[in-house]
Amino acid sequence: MTAQPSITVPAPFTVHERRRETHDTVTVVLEAPDGFEFTAGQFNMMSPFGVGEAAISISGDAAATDTITHTIRAVGAVTDALCDLRPGDVVGVRGPFGSGWPKAQLRGRDVVVVAGGIGLAPVRPAILDALRDEAGSLSIVYGARTPADLLYTDEYAAWERQGARVEVTVDRADPSWHGDVGFVTTALERVVTGLSRPIAVACGPEVMMRVAAERLIGLGVAPTEILVSLERNMKCGAGWCGHCQYGSDFVCRDGPVFPYSDVETRFSVREL
Repeated sequence: MTAQPSITVPAPFTVHERRRETHDTVTVVLEAPDGFEFTAGQFNMMSPFGVGEAAISISGDAAATDTITHTIRAVGAVTDALCDLRPGDVVGVRGPFGSGWPKAQLRGRDVVVVAGGIGLAPVRPAILDALRDEAGSLSIVYGARTPADLLYTDEYAAWERQGARVEVTVDRADPSWHGDVGFVTTALERVVTGLSRPIAVACGPEVMMRVAAERLIGLGVAPTEILVSLERNMKCGAGWCGHCQYGSDFVCRDGPVFPYSDVETRFSVREL
């Protein structure tokens, strides 16, 4: 197998591990070919053979050399099939595609990660990169609908031990929940106040990212220093088919990571 899969023909990757995250979300770890590299924030096109293909963000560590990790929520036929994969199964992969989180821009800064729901998966590689950056600080503000919808719950304590500040909130609590209830914007004020050089990384529902970006701007963070990851209906991965066109950009080729300043005026445009 070549080091990087073709951008046009899926390459066969073997499933190494499968972990259940929530009732509808699974993490699938693939065996990586020698030399496979990606940038935090990129995605692969994954195809359970005979079912179809879907764009799935890479949620693992960009420094890993032997595995490629994807966290997948079951929302249709293709993602249902991907979530049903078991160790030893083979899945088609094209990629990696798209722009990533700008590592050079984040290095040495006070990084504020804002994520909602499944949006924690695409920013997890950026979190792992930031934890290795001794020159800056890392704050993570994460929200989900309910406690049962939270991802990677066994990792928060480890992130805190490595120096991160982790704020977790839910929209609706249950009797087992003893944390915050409410929107991520409330925690943002606590986190950003006092930071000298904040830069934000955001991924989640677009309404959440828009509201969070507006709050960050109100707290003094420039729109150019707010980085968002967009999700659109991506088919080819290379900007050829036009399915993911977003104004003059193609999310698969020019994104999915954009400065908020580049997409602010288009954030209210819904995908058809």
